[in-house]
Amino acid sequence: MNSKEFIKALDHITEEKGISKDLVFEAMELALATAYKKNFGSKTNVKVKMNRDTGEIRVFAYYVVVDDFDDGSETTDEEGNIVKIPPEINVDAQILLEEAKEIDPTLEIGDTFEKEVTPKDFGRVAAGTAKQVLTQKIREAERAQIMAEFQDKEGEMMMGLLAMEDQKNYYVDLGKSRGILAKTEMIPGETVKMGTSIRVYITKIEETPKGPLIICSRKHYGFVKRLFETEIPELVDGTIELYSVVREPGIRSKVAVFSNDPNVDPIGACIGANGSRIGSILKELNGEKIDLIKYTENKEEFIANALSPAKNVTVNIIDPMKKEALAIVTDDNLSLAIGKKGSNIKLASRLTKFKIEIKTLKQINEEGNK
Repeated sequence: MNSKEFIKALDHITEEKGISKDLVFEAMELALATAYKKNFGSKTNVKVKMNRDTGEIRVFAYYVVVDDFDDGSETTDEEGNIVKIPPEINVDAQILLEEAKEIDPTLEIGDTFEKEVTPKDFGRVAAGTAKQVLTQKIREAERAQIMAEFQDKEGEMMMGLLAMEDQKNYYVDLGKSRGILAKTEMIPGETVKMGTSIRVYITKIEETPKGPLIICSRKHYGFVKRLFETEIPELVDGTIELYSVVREPGIRSKVAVFSNDPNVDPIGACIGANGSRIGSILKELNGEKIDLIKYTENKEEFIANALSPAKNVTVNIIDPMKKEALAIVTDDNLSLAIGKKGSNIKLASRLTKFKIEIKTLKQINEEGNK
Protein backbone atom coordinates (compact mmCIF):
# COMPACT_ATOMS: atom_id res chain seq x y z
CA MET A 1 0.00 0.00 0.00
CA ASN A 2 1.36 3.40 -0.98
CA SER A 3 1.25 5.31 2.32
CA LYS A 4 1.31 8.79 0.79
CA GLU A 5 -1.54 8.01 -1.59
CA PHE A 6 -3.51 6.46 1.28
CA ILE A 7 -3.16 9.58 3.44
CA LYS A 8 -4.13 11.80 0.50
CA ALA A 9 -7.21 9.67 -0.24
CA LEU A 10 -8.08 9.54 3.47
CA ASP A 11 -7.93 13.33 3.78
CA HIS A 12 -10.27 13.71 0.81
CA ILE A 13 -12.79 11.10 1.99
CA THR A 14 -12.91 12.24 5.63
CA GLU A 15 -13.45 15.85 4.56
CA GLU A 16 -16.12 14.96 1.99
CA LYS A 17 -18.02 12.55 4.23
CA GLY A 18 -17.45 14.34 7.53
CA ILE A 19 -15.69 11.34 9.11
CA SER A 20 -13.23 11.68 11.98
CA LYS A 21 -9.69 10.75 10.82
CA ASP A 22 -8.84 9.47 14.29
CA LEU A 23 -11.79 7.07 14.18
CA VAL A 24 -10.61 5.77 10.81
CA PHE A 25 -7.05 5.27 12.07
CA GLU A 26 -8.27 3.48 15.21
CA ALA A 27 -10.51 1.22 13.13
CA MET A 28 -7.62 0.56 10.72
CA GLU A 29 -5.28 -0.38 13.56
CA LEU A 30 -7.80 -2.83 15.04
CA ALA A 31 -8.58 -4.33 11.63
CA LEU A 32 -4.90 -4.67 10.72
CA ALA A 33 -4.15 -6.39 14.02
CA THR A 34 -6.90 -8.90 13.22
CA ALA A 35 -5.54 -9.30 9.68
CA TYR A 36 -2.04 -9.92 11.02
CA LYS A 37 -3.25 -12.63 13.40
CA LYS A 38 -5.16 -14.30 10.57
CA ASN A 39 -2.37 -14.18 7.99
CA PHE A 40 0.80 -14.35 10.05
CA GLY A 41 -0.04 -16.30 13.20
CA SER A 42 -2.70 -16.36 15.88
CA LYS A 43 -0.82 -14.53 18.63
CA THR A 44 -3.04 -12.28 20.68
CA ASN A 45 -0.38 -9.91 22.00
CA VAL A 46 -0.21 -7.86 18.83
CA LYS A 47 -1.05 -4.24 18.15
CA VAL A 48 -0.68 -2.10 15.05
CA LYS A 49 0.46 1.51 15.00
CA MET A 50 -0.20 3.82 12.05
CA ASN A 51 1.62 7.11 11.64
CA ARG A 52 -1.07 9.78 11.30
CA ASP A 53 1.13 11.93 9.05
CA THR A 54 2.90 9.44 6.79
CA GLY A 55 0.55 6.45 6.87
CA GLU A 56 3.45 4.12 7.78
CA ILE A 57 2.23 0.87 9.34
CA ARG A 58 4.20 -1.00 12.00
CA VAL A 59 3.20 -4.16 13.86
CA PHE A 60 4.37 -4.77 17.42
CA ALA A 61 4.19 -7.74 19.74
CA TYR A 62 4.17 -6.75 23.42
CA TYR A 63 5.53 -8.88 26.27
CA VAL A 64 5.47 -9.00 30.05
CA VAL A 65 8.58 -10.38 31.77
CA VAL A 66 7.80 -13.34 34.08
CA ASP A 67 9.88 -15.74 36.16
CA ASP A 68 7.85 -18.74 34.98
CA PHE A 69 5.14 -19.34 32.37
CA ASP A 70 1.56 -19.25 33.67
CA ASP A 71 -1.04 -20.93 31.51
CA GLY A 72 -3.82 -20.62 34.08
CA SER A 73 -5.16 -22.95 36.74
CA GLU A 74 -8.06 -25.26 37.37
CA THR A 75 -10.83 -25.32 39.96
CA THR A 76 -14.22 -26.98 40.37
CA ASP A 77 -17.65 -25.38 40.30
CA GLU A 78 -20.60 -26.15 42.59
CA GLU A 79 -21.52 -29.18 40.49
CA GLY A 80 -18.00 -30.62 40.67
CA ASN A 81 -17.06 -29.73 37.08
CA ILE A 82 -13.47 -28.71 36.35
CA VAL A 83 -13.30 -25.04 35.38
CA LYS A 84 -10.28 -23.48 33.68
CA ILE A 85 -9.18 -20.13 35.14
CA PRO A 86 -7.25 -18.09 32.56
CA PRO A 87 -3.92 -16.55 33.56
CA GLU A 88 -3.74 -12.91 34.59
CA ILE A 89 -1.35 -12.31 31.68
CA ASN A 90 -2.07 -13.76 28.23
CA VAL A 91 0.22 -16.71 27.49
CA ASP A 92 1.38 -15.18 24.20
CA ALA A 93 2.45 -12.04 26.06
CA GLN A 94 4.66 -13.83 28.59
CA ILE A 95 8.42 -13.96 28.21
CA LEU A 96 10.91 -15.48 30.64
CA LEU A 97 13.34 -13.15 32.39
CA GLU A 98 16.35 -15.00 30.92
CA GLU A 99 15.09 -14.52 27.34
CA ALA A 100 14.11 -10.94 28.01
CA LYS A 101 17.60 -10.11 29.31
CA GLU A 102 19.04 -11.15 25.95
CA ILE A 103 16.87 -8.49 24.29
CA ASP A 104 17.38 -5.80 26.93
CA PRO A 105 19.63 -6.39 29.97
CA THR A 106 17.76 -3.74 31.99
CA LEU A 107 14.44 -5.62 31.95
CA GLU A 108 13.11 -7.07 35.23
CA ILE A 109 10.16 -9.26 36.21
CA GLY A 110 6.90 -7.38 35.65
CA ASP A 111 8.36 -5.06 33.00
CA THR A 112 6.61 -4.67 29.66
CA PHE A 113 8.27 -4.10 26.33
CA GLU A 114 7.44 -4.14 22.62
CA LYS A 115 9.13 -5.86 19.72
CA GLU A 116 8.47 -4.94 16.10
CA VAL A 117 7.23 -7.87 14.02
CA THR A 118 6.09 -6.08 10.85
CA PRO A 119 6.10 -8.61 7.97
CA LYS A 120 7.83 -7.59 4.74
CA ASP A 121 4.72 -8.19 2.59
CA PHE A 122 2.27 -6.68 5.05
CA GLY A 123 1.44 -3.88 2.59
CA ARG A 124 -0.66 -6.24 0.50
CA VAL A 125 -2.78 -7.20 3.51
CA ALA A 126 -2.94 -3.56 4.61
CA ALA A 127 -4.28 -2.40 1.24
CA GLY A 128 -7.21 -4.81 1.30
CA THR A 129 -7.93 -4.03 4.94
CA ALA A 130 -7.81 -0.27 4.31
CA LYS A 131 -10.38 -0.59 1.54
CA GLN A 132 -12.74 -2.60 3.76
CA VAL A 133 -12.40 -0.20 6.71
CA LEU A 134 -12.91 2.92 4.60
CA THR A 135 -15.95 1.40 2.89
CA GLN A 136 -17.43 0.51 6.28
CA LYS A 137 -16.72 3.95 7.76
CA ILE A 138 -18.20 5.70 4.73
CA ARG A 139 -21.38 3.65 5.06
CA GLU A 140 -21.56 4.37 8.78
CA ALA A 141 -21.03 8.09 8.18
CA GLU A 142 -23.70 8.21 5.47
CA ARG A 143 -26.18 6.38 7.72
CA ALA A 144 -25.37 8.79 10.56
CA GLN A 145 -25.84 11.81 8.27
CA ILE A 146 -29.18 10.50 7.02
CA MET A 147 -30.32 9.76 10.57
CA ALA A 148 -29.28 13.25 11.68
CA GLU A 149 -31.26 14.75 8.80
CA PHE A 150 -34.44 12.82 9.58
CA GLN A 151 -34.36 12.40 13.37
CA ASP A 152 -36.36 15.58 13.98
CA LYS A 153 -38.90 14.84 11.23
CA GLU A 154 -41.09 12.53 13.33
CA GLY A 155 -44.52 14.12 13.60
CA GLU A 156 -43.90 16.28 10.54
CA MET A 157 -45.26 16.25 7.00
CA MET A 158 -42.90 15.78 4.05
CA MET A 159 -43.22 15.84 0.30
CA GLY A 160 -41.87 12.77 -1.46
CA LEU A 161 -41.97 10.83 -4.71
CA LEU A 162 -43.72 7.49 -5.11
CA ALA A 163 -40.74 5.37 -6.11
CA MET A 164 -42.03 1.80 -6.00
CA GLU A 165 -44.60 -0.52 -4.47
CA ASP A 166 -45.08 -4.10 -3.41
CA GLN A 167 -48.14 -6.02 -2.29
CA LYS A 168 -48.44 -4.22 1.05
CA ASN A 169 -46.50 -0.97 0.82
CA TYR A 170 -45.59 2.08 -1.21
CA TYR A 171 -42.02 3.34 -0.96
CA VAL A 172 -41.66 7.11 -0.93
CA ASP A 173 -38.41 8.77 -2.02
CA LEU A 174 -37.74 11.49 0.57
CA GLY A 175 -34.34 12.55 -0.75
CA LYS A 176 -31.54 10.69 1.01
CA SER A 177 -33.83 7.96 2.28
CA ARG A 178 -37.09 6.19 1.54
CA GLY A 179 -40.19 6.11 3.67
CA ILE A 180 -42.56 3.17 3.96
CA LEU A 181 -46.19 4.05 3.35
CA ALA A 182 -48.37 1.03 4.05
CA LYS A 183 -51.31 0.77 1.70
CA THR A 184 -53.52 0.51 4.78
CA GLU A 185 -52.30 4.01 5.71
CA MET A 186 -53.65 5.58 2.53
CA ILE A 187 -56.83 7.65 2.62
CA PRO A 188 -59.67 5.21 1.77
CA GLY A 189 -60.68 5.44 -1.87
CA GLU A 190 -57.68 7.40 -3.14
CA THR A 191 -55.54 6.18 -6.04
CA VAL A 192 -51.95 7.12 -6.81
CA LYS A 193 -49.47 6.69 -9.66
CA MET A 194 -45.82 5.76 -9.46
CA GLY A 195 -43.48 8.68 -10.07
CA THR A 196 -45.88 11.33 -8.78
CA SER A 197 -45.36 13.60 -5.78
CA ILE A 198 -47.14 12.75 -2.55
CA ARG A 199 -47.42 14.31 0.89
CA VAL A 200 -46.92 11.98 3.85
CA TYR A 201 -46.98 12.33 7.62
CA ILE A 202 -44.00 10.79 9.43
CA THR A 203 -45.33 8.69 12.31
CA LYS A 204 -42.11 6.95 13.35
CA ILE A 205 -38.36 7.11 12.70
CA GLU A 206 -36.19 4.29 13.98
CA GLU A 207 -32.44 3.83 13.58
CA THR A 208 -31.42 0.48 12.07
CA PRO A 209 -28.10 -0.98 10.85
CA LYS A 210 -29.20 -0.20 7.28
CA GLY A 211 -30.19 3.40 8.03
CA PRO A 212 -33.36 5.06 9.33
CA LEU A 213 -36.66 3.21 9.13
CA ILE A 214 -39.20 5.90 8.23
CA ILE A 215 -42.87 4.98 8.66
CA CYS A 216 -45.38 7.22 6.85
CA SER A 217 -49.13 7.73 6.90
CA ARG A 218 -51.89 9.71 5.21
CA LYS A 219 -54.61 8.44 7.61
CA HIS A 220 -53.10 9.87 10.79
CA TYR A 221 -54.91 12.84 12.34
CA GLY A 222 -51.55 14.63 12.38
CA PHE A 223 -51.66 14.68 8.58
CA VAL A 224 -54.72 16.94 8.71
CA LYS A 225 -53.10 19.11 11.38
CA ARG A 226 -49.96 19.67 9.28
CA LEU A 227 -52.05 20.40 6.18
CA PHE A 228 -53.79 23.21 8.03
CA GLU A 229 -50.46 24.60 9.23
CA THR A 230 -49.16 24.53 5.66
CA GLU A 231 -52.15 26.34 4.15
CA ILE A 232 -53.02 28.84 6.90
CA PRO A 233 -50.36 31.45 7.82
CA GLU A 234 -52.30 32.57 10.92
CA LEU A 235 -51.65 29.15 12.47
CA VAL A 236 -47.93 29.60 11.95
CA ASP A 237 -47.72 33.14 13.40
CA GLY A 238 -49.95 32.24 16.36
CA THR A 239 -52.90 34.49 15.52
CA ILE A 240 -55.13 31.42 15.61
CA GLU A 241 -54.42 28.04 17.17
CA LEU A 242 -55.51 24.46 16.68
CA TYR A 243 -57.09 23.16 19.87
CA SER A 244 -57.62 19.61 18.67
CA VAL A 245 -58.03 17.45 15.58
CA VAL A 246 -59.94 14.17 15.34
CA ARG A 247 -60.44 12.15 12.24
CA GLU A 248 -62.19 9.23 10.62
CA PRO A 249 -60.01 8.90 7.49
CA GLY A 250 -61.84 9.22 4.21
CA ILE A 251 -65.10 10.21 5.91
CA ARG A 252 -64.81 13.24 8.18
CA SER A 253 -62.39 15.29 10.27
CA LYS A 254 -63.26 17.76 12.98
CA VAL A 255 -60.81 20.59 13.58
CA ALA A 256 -61.28 22.82 16.63
CA VAL A 257 -59.68 26.27 16.37
CA PHE A 258 -59.67 29.48 18.38
CA SER A 259 -58.34 32.99 17.85
CA ASN A 260 -55.89 34.95 19.99
CA ASP A 261 -57.01 38.13 18.22
CA PRO A 262 -60.62 39.28 18.77
CA ASN A 263 -60.57 40.86 15.33
CA VAL A 264 -59.75 37.59 13.56
CA ASP A 265 -62.41 34.95 12.96
CA PRO A 266 -60.66 31.56 13.27
CA ILE A 267 -63.21 29.77 11.08
CA GLY A 268 -63.00 32.41 8.35
CA ALA A 269 -59.20 32.36 8.43
CA CYS A 270 -59.25 28.60 7.83
CA ILE A 271 -61.76 28.85 4.99
CA GLY A 272 -59.95 31.67 3.18
CA ALA A 273 -61.19 33.92 0.39
CA ASN A 274 -63.78 32.07 -1.69
CA GLY A 275 -62.88 28.89 0.19
CA SER A 276 -59.36 28.82 -1.30
CA ARG A 277 -57.56 27.60 1.82
CA ILE A 278 -59.97 24.90 2.89
CA GLY A 279 -60.35 23.92 -0.77
CA SER A 280 -56.65 23.05 -1.05
CA ILE A 281 -56.89 20.92 2.09
CA LEU A 282 -60.02 19.11 0.90
CA LYS A 283 -58.37 18.36 -2.44
CA GLU A 284 -55.42 16.73 -0.65
CA LEU A 285 -57.83 14.68 1.49
CA ASN A 286 -59.60 13.17 -1.50
CA GLY A 287 -62.95 14.75 -0.66
CA GLU A 288 -62.93 13.86 3.04
CA LYS A 289 -65.35 16.22 4.82
CA ILE A 290 -63.98 18.73 7.32
CA ASP A 291 -65.98 20.36 10.11
CA LEU A 292 -64.35 23.55 11.38
CA ILE A 293 -65.30 23.91 15.04
CA LYS A 294 -64.90 27.08 17.07
CA TYR A 295 -63.34 26.18 20.40
CA THR A 296 -64.59 27.91 23.53
CA GLU A 297 -63.97 27.28 27.21
CA ASN A 298 -67.74 27.12 27.67
CA LYS A 299 -68.18 23.34 27.50
CA GLU A 300 -71.86 23.42 26.55
CA GLU A 301 -71.16 25.76 23.67
CA PHE A 302 -68.11 23.78 22.56
CA ILE A 303 -70.04 20.50 22.51
CA ALA A 304 -72.86 22.13 20.55
CA ASN A 305 -70.31 23.44 18.02
CA ALA A 306 -68.64 20.02 17.83
CA LEU A 307 -71.89 18.38 16.73
CA SER A 308 -71.79 20.35 13.46
CA PRO A 309 -73.27 20.07 10.85
CA ALA A 310 -76.24 19.74 13.21
CA LYS A 311 -77.70 23.14 14.17
CA ASN A 312 -79.81 24.56 16.99
CA VAL A 313 -78.26 22.16 19.51
CA THR A 314 -78.85 22.69 23.24
CA VAL A 315 -76.34 21.03 25.57
CA ASN A 316 -76.59 20.28 29.28
CA ILE A 317 -73.60 18.94 31.25
CA ILE A 318 -75.04 16.00 33.20
CA ASP A 319 -71.89 15.07 35.15
CA PRO A 320 -68.79 17.28 34.83
CA MET A 321 -66.64 14.79 36.77
CA LYS A 322 -67.55 11.85 34.56
CA LYS A 323 -67.69 14.21 31.56
CA GLU A 324 -71.18 13.26 30.51
CA ALA A 325 -73.39 15.58 28.46
CA LEU A 326 -76.88 15.57 26.96
CA ALA A 327 -77.41 17.22 23.57
CA ILE A 328 -80.96 18.13 22.65
CA VAL A 329 -81.71 18.52 18.94
CA THR A 330 -84.71 19.04 16.70
CA ASP A 331 -86.09 16.09 14.76
CA ASP A 332 -84.64 17.33 11.46
CA ASN A 333 -81.16 17.65 13.02
CA LEU A 334 -81.07 14.26 14.75
CA SER A 335 -79.55 12.31 11.86
CA LEU A 336 -76.99 15.07 11.24
CA ALA A 337 -75.93 15.11 14.90
CA ILE A 338 -75.52 11.35 15.01
CA GLY A 339 -73.98 10.99 11.55
CA LYS A 340 -73.66 7.96 9.31
CA LYS A 341 -73.11 4.89 11.51
CA GLY A 342 -72.70 7.26 14.48
CA SER A 343 -69.56 8.84 13.02
CA ASN A 344 -70.46 12.45 13.86
CA ILE A 345 -71.25 11.90 17.51
CA LYS A 346 -68.19 9.69 17.94
CA LEU A 347 -65.91 12.37 16.51
CA ALA A 348 -67.60 15.08 18.60
CA SER A 349 -67.06 13.00 21.75
CA ARG A 350 -63.39 12.49 20.92
CA LEU A 351 -62.95 16.17 20.13
CA THR A 352 -64.57 17.43 23.35
CA LYS A 353 -63.58 14.46 25.53
CA PHE A 354 -67.20 14.19 26.70
CA LYS A 355 -69.54 11.23 26.49
CA ILE A 356 -72.44 12.73 24.55
CA GLU A 357 -76.00 11.43 24.53
CA ILE A 358 -78.35 12.86 21.89
CA LYS A 359 -82.10 13.17 22.27
CA THR A 360 -84.90 15.13 20.63
CA LEU A 361 -87.42 17.29 22.50
CA LYS A 362 -90.09 14.77 21.58
CA GLN A 363 -88.10 11.93 23.20
CA ILE A 364 -87.56 13.96 26.35
CA ASN A 365 -91.23 14.85 26.59
CA GLU A 366 -92.25 11.21 26.11
CA GLU A 367 -89.87 10.12 28.86
CA GLY A 368 -91.24 12.83 31.14
CA ASN A 369 -94.80 11.61 30.67
CA LYS A 370 -94.01 8.04 31.68
